[in-house]
Amino acid sequence: MSKLWISAGIELQDGADLSETKTALSQLVKETVKEPGCIKFEILQQQDKPQCFTLWECWINDDALKAHFEAHHTLNYLSHDYTKVNYIERLQLNSGS
Repeated sequence: MSKLWISAGIELQDGADLSETKTALSQLVKETVKEPGCIKFEILQQQDKPQCFTLWECWINDDALKAHFEAHHTLNYLSHDYTKVNYIERLQLNSGS
């Protein structure tokens, strides 16, 4: 089974504080990269739209991603409604064949 790559676009919810959200996102990254099935978890802030972010993730499989959404740190982040999801792309590497 191949790795599961995720690209997701999120943006600040109306009324959310950008500085507080960035701190919460940094904490989410810090905890998520410790998860057993996490290969990569990065959050990049868009230069031309600082209220928008791109998540770049790689998981060993779909079960690892599902476990991520059940993890305490993920549930805690989501409970604050800092951001909303604009898109999610489930990706795989192009093997060239």
